[in-house]
Amino acid sequence: MLSLVDLLARIGSGALTPESAFRLTLEAIAMREGEIGAFAHLDRDARPSGRGPLNGIAVGVKDIIDTAGMPTEMGSPIYAGWRPKADAPVVSALKRAGATVIGKTTTTAFASVDPTRTRNPHGLSHTPGGSSAGSAAAVGAGMVPLAVGTQTGGSVIRPAAYCGAAAIKPSFRLLPTVGVKCFAWTLDTVGLFAAGTADLALALELVSGRPMPLDPPARPRIGVVTQDFAGEPEPAAAAALERAALLLSRSGAEIWDVKPPSSFAAAWAAHGTIQDFEAKHALAWEYDHHRAEIAPLLGEALDKAQAIPAAAYDDARRLANRARRDARELFAELDAVVTYAAPGPAPEGYGSTGDSRYNRLWTLLGTPCVNVPGLVREGGLPVGVQVIAPFARDGVALALAHLLERAQAAS
Repeated sequence: MLSLVDLLARIGSGALTPESAFRLTLEAIAMREGEIGAFAHLDRDARPSGRGPLNGIAVGVKDIIDTAGMPTEMGSPIYAGWRPKADAPVVSALKRAGATVIGKTTTTAFASVDPTRTRNPHGLSHTPGGSSAGSAAAVGAGMVPLAVGTQTGGSVIRPAAYCGAAAIKPSFRLLPTVGVKCFAWTLDTVGLFAAGTADLALALELVSGRPMPLDPPARPRIGVVTQDFAGEPEPAAAAALERAALLLSRSGAEIWDVKPPSSFAAAWAAHGTIQDFEAKHALAWEYDHHRAEIAPLLGEALDKAQAIPAAAYDDARRLANRARRDARELFAELDAVVTYAAPGPAPEGYGSTGDSRYNRLWTLLGTPCVNVPGLVREGGLPVGVQVIAPFARDGVALALAHLLERAQAAS
């Protein structure tokens, strides 16, 4: 993979120019895009910005995020050819830092569940996950050093785990969702994909304007959470979590086995009600005027969502708020938790984007989550884990993920 930190270090040392660093991206895209299909739109005439700390860095942006001068088609024929007038704020922040948007990465229709044409770079017969399929695959295939995606259920962490990329779903609202097609306004979160945790930390620091040091807490306290309420993992995911706990312990962490409060299971079950109720409102215009053009799985989900009463949504929100209060108490004793990033390696076939059951709770809680890729491999496919810190402690999540990543590399 192309490392953001490595490319910038080589530019700083004079080993690369911004132009030659950018050319590495173009060459990688030319080599792999034909078989991967990570991009909905490519700007083959793009060039380095000539300014800023990310000068020479090419970025892929998920195709539900507005970009001036490029199509934003939402993965749907309803928006074929649509070109926004302005960049979304997160895109403006990247450009102000000197990055160049090389293209729009594929998304499932409206960031839902209908699969894209994108293939997994580690096994072309396997799904790359979704909904941020193109962003995860573009980074995992080494085509770009940085990509932007979104998560409403598990759409950043899960595809990152499947494609072997590092990724962060930041704390809710850390990155603005203005200019991002809404699916569920209390859940949608903008996230980043990169080769490693140091790359994520640098990118998030530049985009959010907040320092992200990678120094972990002294003798960190880390809980292992198996999320039994979400069902059994596959053996590879269980092995990855066990390996993560062992490596963190060897690195000086104090490892706790954690039984989550009962409110977590209730909130996990409530996620679908919140998501679908909000989606029926966020996509009301498309549903009312273009129902026949909505992708099949999403269309069926929206059909069912029409019957969700406001009272059920309000009850689900109360369950979520109770779980958030309990999460504050849980994290009062812990610096972070580790848990499964996905049920196992990427499933074979293209009929599904995989299962987000180990991601939904943490999206609902709004906590920062970091995928550490490749703790184990099964049949050449990477399997990661996610490190989760308290709300607004994104730097801690990244620092402890970095600790685990270094321990993995040294083992």
